[in-house]
Amino acid sequence: MKKLNAFQLKNIALIAMIMDHSDAFYPPAFQTWVHLFSRFVAPLFVFFMVEGLFHTRNKLKYNIRLFGWAIFMQAGDFIINKILISKQVSVHSNIFMTLAVGLTVINLFEHSKKSKGFKKLGLIILAILIIPLGVFTEGGVYMIPFTVVTYFFREKRNRAIIGYVILSVYFISSTLLPYTTTVSEAIEMLNSNTDILFITVVPFIFLYNGERGPNTKFSKYFFYVFYPLHLWILAIIQFAIK
Repeated sequence: MKKLNAFQLKNIALIAMIMDHSDAFYPPAFQTWVHLFSRFVAPLFVFFMVEGLFHTRNKLKYNIRLFGWAIFMQAGDFIINKILISKQVSVHSNIFMTLAVGLTVINLFEHSKKSKGFKKLGLIILAILIIPLGVFTEGGVYMIPFTVVTYFFREKRNRAIIGYVILSVYFISSTLLPYTTTVSEAIEMLNSNTDILFITVVPFIFLYNGERGPNTKFSKYFFYVFYPLHLWILAIIQFAIK
């Protein structure tokens, strides 16, 4: 099978993301399957965020840029929600914040490699303490640990996959199985906690050929712009037809 570069894989993820975020326009049964299928999108962008850390010239600037986009989107969501409140249409997604927090964690680990003594220890402890803050970000409970595994096993893909499987088993056993006694309950629980299916990103990681693809301003910023813009447009369309 022909492998794909990062730009091509991101475009596949983009299509799946649009389908998922357009769920208000689908029949209920189709909504469920589209939502389950699209669970690879967030972890794929996390995977490429980690890759980006090792291609950027300025790791701190990369981190600040993600926080900047997170703040921009939070402000945009606030404005859109105020405008569309009369028909109870709202936008609450902000994967930029999840990416920014995850990048902060691995940036601290990366910086600790160049430090010694108490500074090195302090950076590692700080990184570990930030990981639980993922609970306050979109899907961060799963995506921040996923980020850490991706970072530490970046050049050992098979070990990374084993790490993803271990994470998946842990989350299923701790957040799914304890609260279900029947298959129907398990399916219902899974439908309301679909981020646990981050493991579905594995086939797409194996499709990655290690190349970035086009290296232009457009390819660099297209996904930054498209993510909030498409959510706001979909919300406006939903408001118009509701």
